Amino acid sequence: MRLRKMATAMVAVGSILAVSACSGGDGGSGEGDSFKIGISQLVQHPALDAASKGFKKSFDDAGVEVEWDEQNAQGEQANATSIAQNFANEDLDLVLAVATPAAQAAAQAITNQPVLFTAVTDAEEAGLVDSNDKPGANVTGTSDLNPVEEQLKLVKDVKPDAKTVGIVYSSGEVNSQVQVDLAKKAAEGLGVKIKEATIANSGELAQAVDSLGKVDAYYVPTDNNVVSAVSTMVQAAEKNKALLVGSEAGQVESGAAITRGIDYTKLGEQTGQMALKILQDGKKPAEMPVETSSDLELVVNPKAAKAQGVEIPQDLIDEADNVIE
Repeated sequence: MRLRKMATAMVAVGSILAVSACSGGDGGSGEGDSFKIGISQLVQHPALDAASKGFKKSFDDAGVEVEWDEQNAQGEQANATSIAQNFANEDLDLVLAVATPAAQAAAQAITNQPVLFTAVTDAEEAGLVDSNDKPGANVTGTSDLNPVEEQLKLVKDVKPDAKTVGIVYSSGEVNSQVQVDLAKKAAEGLGVKIKEATIANSGELAQAVDSLGKVDAYYVPTDNNVVSAVSTMVQAAEKNKALLVGSEAGQVESGAAITRGIDYTKLGEQTGQMALKILQDGKKPAEMPVETSSDLELVVNPKAAKAQGVEIPQDLIDEADNVIE
């Protein structure tokens, strides 16, 4: 009799557990799921911060519980490598790498967990995937490849008589070299000359800007060392009365005059949606093409432009998605 009662109780408990396990799986809504995810961000600056925020927002919106392990490499490749190695030894469901050097470190160290990247200009060129269409391993993500030609055209739209554009970028960042090559190609059709200087870290930025000499405008690519110290570029633009064209909205908020670029929060959300497909639907990174964003925004900062000795045409202000006051 006692055994029969015990068996009945065990069946009841089992039924309760089964119901609990099934609850939250309602049509793949994500409710009830729980994951542990590591985030390796190369450095803090508005664009990368927005990408990480957007990524996490996708999980919040889906009602998915996540234990986050967020690490910042403070702009140092050695730190990014150490973070990636630690993540490889942790029991993580997925890793997000934010910016190219962080992604390269993660791709090299982590082979048993899915790795997603964001804020990477050209994943194939950076050696992260076999090809952007068919990644081929455990790594995929989203590209922040800028519409460089459209951005450089803003120089002529705002300052029609401009002849020279200065660009400072990191010699060690593949994504930066890609953008500079695109800028040089675009410059030929716009009748401007690109003057360039390279840096190894943000501490060299002021000296590099000075080495460019007199230019009519500066262009800031999505280079992590440059963007993390973009105030130096703003100061140079104001001092030299040179238009400062950015590559994303955060730079315009920080003092660049204008950009036509992607929204990094939305790019992060897009990456988060890819992560949910992997974690909830069983998608394989190897079979998920690298995605890009076609959602561009025109952002202007008339006050910053005035400090740089130029005036943004009214038609651009009227067209702008965001006017920084």
